[in-house]
Amino acid sequence: MSDHQILDSVAHRDLRVEPGADAELGDGVMACLAVPSEFRRLQNSFPILFRRDLERDVFSALALMGFEQGENLFLENGRWDAAYRPLALSIQPFLVGRPASGDGPGQVHVDMGHARIARNGEGMRLFDDHGAQTPYLEVIAGQLGELDEGYRGSGAFFAALQRYELLEPFSLDVELDDGSTQRMVGYHLIDEDKLRALDAAALGDLHAAGHLMPMFMALASLSNIPALIARKNRRIGRG
Repeated sequence: MSDHQILDSVAHRDLRVEPGADAELGDGVMACLAVPSEFRRLQNSFPILFRRDLERDVFSALALMGFEQGENLFLENGRWDAAYRPLALSIQPFLVGRPASGDGPGQVHVDMGHARIARNGEGMRLFDDHGAQTPYLEVIAGQLGELDEGYRGSGAFFAALQRYELLEPFSLDVELDDGSTQRMVGYHLIDEDKLRALDAAALGDLHAAGHLMPMFMALASLSNIPALIARKNRRIGRG
């Protein structure tokens, strides 16, 4: 059960966090939230897809790491098998909180009910003996800030995609070496043909707003789908 608390150098002086990569620590997910500002780093390893929340009629971006719920093909024997780890996973068990009014700067919160909270005296310290932030916490705070800023700014990116009708539904039947099929449905991707057909004014608008590069990165990331299927087949082969 979640237990969100404002991180405090006194109350959490002795708190330690498990930094490793493991399904039991919260990494056992087939996809996680991604923000446009990290697409350049994500596209080297992960397919970037888009999903629509039908109730709120809003889109979000996802870094794909598996083909079924609870499957992360980048977890290998207790290590993270990719050059980059998505921000949404890297920052756990921390999150950005704000006053109930929604105004004011964000605060670092910690979920004391998260599996990454160390219970055995091991793990990474957040504060030193004098109450100062450790280098580990400084890195986490930077990642939280980047994720929060990226999330808050992503609305304009998705609005541009919809304004120019650049998102198209995507589905894929993945045939695996053992004869089974994994079906991917309910996703969207950027329509490359429509993007290529935009006139100079539209492309200029997207470039000036900083949206064009993340779109290219999302398209480039689709070349990782065959590699992700190969990871799945290797996992099947090992039983």
